[in-house]
This record gives sequence, C-alpha cells and structure tokens, in this order.
Amino acid sequence: MSKKPGEKDGSLESQDAHEAAEECEAVRAPGADESHGDLGLPTMGDLVRAADSIGEAADAYTFDGDRSSHTHESGAPRRRALVLGDDDPRDGELAESIESEDVVWQGKIFDVDRLRTRLPDDRPAIRDVVRHPGAVAVVALTDDGRICLVRQYRCALDRVTVEIPAGKLAPGEDPLACASRELLEETGMVAGKMAYLTTIAPSVGFSDELIHIYMATGLSFERSAPDADEFINVDLVEVPELIDAVLDGKIEDAKTVVGALVCDAVVSRLSPDPAAEPHAM
Repeated sequence: MSKKPGEKDGSLESQDAHEAAEECEAVRAPGADESHGDLGLPTMGDLVRAADSIGEAADAYTFDGDRSSHTHESGAPRRRALVLGDDDPRDGELAESIESEDVVWQGKIFDVDRLRTRLPDDRPAIRDVVRHPGAVAVVALTDDGRICLVRQYRCALDRVTVEIPAGKLAPGEDPLACASRELLEETGMVAGKMAYLTTIAPSVGFSDELIHIYMATGLSFERSAPDADEFINVDLVEVPELIDAVLDGKIEDAKTVVGALVCDAVVSRLSPDPAAEPHAM
C-alpha cells in the first residue's frame, strides 16, 4: 500500500529515504524555495515518493501479482484413476491466459522471457520463464550389465557430479540422432541399439526444457570428442550399485535419477518372475 508523502514506517527503504531527505534539508540554504531549492536538491517528499515507487515495482515483480486478498482453495482430494494433465474437464478452471511475452535476457544456452498472464480469478500475474531448446540423456548399458556414467564439474553447484551422458539439442536436431552424437562425444561409445525410454520436464515451475531419455545397448568403444569446454571422466558402474545410490539420496541429478529408475523398472519387467516359474517335479 502506498504511503502518504512524509509518512514513516519501519522498513529499511523508508528509513533510508527519510535520512537522505533530512540530509538534503540540512544543506538547503535559508529561505530557499521548498519545491526546488537553490541547489536543485530533491525535497523530502520527492525522495519518499521515489522510494514508494521503487517498492511498488519490486512488489509486482517479486510476488507474481497481488496475493493479499485471494480467497480460493485447492480442490478437495479425490480417489480416482490417473488422469493426465489437460485431460480432466476441470483443468480448464486452472489455466492462465498469456497476455504478453517479452525476452528479458538472452544467453548462450537459454533465454529468459517475462510473461504477463491473467489468473483464473482474473487477477494479473507475472511469470519469468526459461526458454530452453531441449536436451537428451542416455542410459548406456554394457554387455556385462554396467551403466556408463560421466564425471563432470558443474559450475552451478561448484563441484563434480556423477550423471548419465546428456546434451543440448541443436536447432532442428532429431532427439535420437542427438542421443547418439552426445554418447559418442562424451564417452566414446557407439550404440548398436538405441531405444526411447521417456521424456521429463525437470523444472516445470519456471522452464520449458524437455529431456528425452534413451537406452543404448550393444556398445562398442571408439574415441570421445567432448566440447572444447567439457572435461569429463567416464565410469562403468554396476546398475544395482547406481540404483542403491539413487535410493539412498546420493544422486541428485534429475535425469540420472529418472534414467536409473526407469532402467531398473524395464529390466525388472523383462526378467522372468521366479515365483511364476513351474516347480520342478
């Protein structure tokens, strides 16, 4: 809520503004005009209004719109079969309408867009969205049951992580072709067979990135060719050991967690159930 000129509160911004205004008043020449002053300095009212304006702008971009007066609640829990997103008739009541979208930052790998939307209850909101070209990841399995993992320093975490091979899609690139390319570049492995597993959206709250995950088998080693800024070591680890690390919370990388668990589920489904085998007579 905007404050009247000259009104004080306990916020740091307001205190700073008032202190600055008092300093300006202290150096004002006697008899100077209050609105302009002979030194051209701002009045206390000017500074307080400027502080109010900055605060209002910060609120708009920090809180995604006004949250002070909403009265809605989440829908009550229902026991039901799985219904995918946008397939439930009620999903239309949740949708926001996008009124404008502007690129506010352009980077080497992704851009950041600012969207102004209209909420289901007709209130305005601001959404900052990372626009990403998409990526692939590969669960590469050797003939003796080991999974191919890459060790790589990640600047965002400031440490080395253990991940399945992965990489960004080039413009117009087919995900399957990208998976084969990234596997060879990062590990030197060539797949005899490549099968699609699943697609994940790792950060749906603020990014449109999709990662397509494949399983590679029939591996043969040629020669790796990582990008100029990639420095990688490659490990061949037993699959159960990786699954245990995932279940123990020791693997944080989302695509690696999903890839490992999907791989384990596929192997389990394809393996015969010993309980279902007929007993020997």
